[in-house]
Amino acid sequence: MQTKWNFLSVDENEVESLQRDLGISPLLCQLLVQKGIKTYDQAKQFFRPKLQHLHDPFLMKNMQKAVARLERAIEQKQRILLYGDYDVDGTCSVALMYTFLKSYHKNLIYYIPDRYKEGYGISKQGIEFAKSEGVHLIVAMDCGVKAIAEIDLANSYKIDCIVCDHHLPSDELPDAYAMLNPKQADCPYPYKELTGCGIAFKLAQAYQTRIAIDWSELENLLDLLVVSIGCDIVPITGENRVMAYFGLKKLNTNPRQGLQALIEVSGQRKPLSIRDAVFGLGPLINAAGRLSDAKLAVDTMLAEESTEAKKAAQVLVDLNISRRNIELLNVESAKEQFTSFSNWENRKSIVLFDPDWNKGVVGIVAARMVDTFYHPSIVLTQSEGKVVGSARSVRGFNIHQAIQRCSDLLLGYGGHQHAAGLTMLPENIEAFRERFEKVVQQTRSIEQIQPEMDIAACLKLEDITPAFWKILKQFAPFGPKNRNPIFVTKNVFNTPRTRVLKNNHLKLEVYQHESPVFNGIGFGLADHYEAIKDNAFDICYNINENIWKGKTTLQLNVKDIKKP
Repeated sequence: MQTKWNFLSVDENEVESLQRDLGISPLLCQLLVQKGIKTYDQAKQFFRPKLQHLHDPFLMKNMQKAVARLERAIEQKQRILLYGDYDVDGTCSVALMYTFLKSYHKNLIYYIPDRYKEGYGISKQGIEFAKSEGVHLIVAMDCGVKAIAEIDLANSYKIDCIVCDHHLPSDELPDAYAMLNPKQADCPYPYKELTGCGIAFKLAQAYQTRIAIDWSELENLLDLLVVSIGCDIVPITGENRVMAYFGLKKLNTNPRQGLQALIEVSGQRKPLSIRDAVFGLGPLINAAGRLSDAKLAVDTMLAEESTEAKKAAQVLVDLNISRRNIELLNVESAKEQFTSFSNWENRKSIVLFDPDWNKGVVGIVAARMVDTFYHPSIVLTQSEGKVVGSARSVRGFNIHQAIQRCSDLLLGYGGHQHAAGLTMLPENIEAFRERFEKVVQQTRSIEQIQPEMDIAACLKLEDITPAFWKILKQFAPFGPKNRNPIFVTKNVFNTPRTRVLKNNHLKLEVYQHESPVFNGIGFGLADHYEAIKDNAFDICYNINENIWKGKTTLQLNVKDIKKP
């Protein structure tokens, strides 16, 4: 399906005002205004982030109470259980808090639930484990905001719970000793988009403030925090941008042994970006919980010796290879199943079920179905006698609301507008498929039928100068709400060195009249080759540095190609 190029609008008066204040090119000011940066002071804070820009952690509701309880547990040498979800954010949270507390407290253990036996979040099995281990305090991270029955069970065992969660709360909250979640309706904390690991970091920051330990101990945690920020796909704005900026510095200069081992075994080249953390490190960390025990990921990140770390990292690499092979088989099976439905071409949604699909990859399979067919997609499999699955959406369509309208057919569901999880009985699959299709037909707008790409500006190749790039690269780290700007250049031509690569990729070498020649890479764009080989064409792209054999050059990461 052809992608619509959506050119972002901008207030020219705001651009002119900012240009007068900053004295940089109008185009760069246009990009800043598109990101909501309209004054000199806002631009200064954007380009020169400082750890001093982080908010006072005691602004978060219940932080005083949480720190006081943590202090009491440490003073009385009570056993503390660190509880995290099995994904990147949860495992990084546990590794971060364990790293921070181990210098002050030896009576410390951690627990990650089994994806298949316990499911997401705090489980009753986890609480029973805490009781059997003589735990007095649980610090739950990246989960817990909906664990009403489980925290009630912990309370009945005289186990206190501090919850560090960033998921949207329901009207009723669990009776935790301290609930740390800036999305609580009455929480005055000024930044709402922290990860679970980010809230755990704020707890560590509050404790550090209380006992006046050196700030460097907090800086030592930032390599774990930036991996969670990248992989949990939260906005790279405000505090997240500050923490990601300094986290990447640590990740690229002095990461902990476990992350260094993951960087090496994954073949990543420094300097790493947010994207490298997401696609290079994230899948390895997630593979543990998808196919084995997520505790393996925590063990890797906590490894203190290089040999131990490399051995643990290799286990995650092997698991990820197995995950990828399973994913490929499940994706092909899912495509075959969907295209075997009668009238599949006219459906506006995808709901698929196979009891043999792997529960650990159904979310990835759903995402691949969106990539291929651009429909809201739900992929289901069987687990413990029930049907469980993951949902992924297209731009602008709230899949959580659509699932909510089918809730009478479900045992449970949760998530947000882009992604969700759900559970149902096997006999309700067909009724759910048809109801969901009807809901999507009724609510999906014409604009949501065609994929879109936001274009920051039209650019001539001759405008991509060293001076322009020197400022543009300071817009990083890139991610949600701070995307790497996508540009359009019209009427470019190939040199004879443009060619098709394996896996349907396109290696480009392009120029525009008398401009310099630029190298480009178009992943999955080889089908355009014959149409553009001898003709002028338009490209949309962002600009990246490519480092090869110690030489750094600019490269166009081509997103789409169109004939004029």
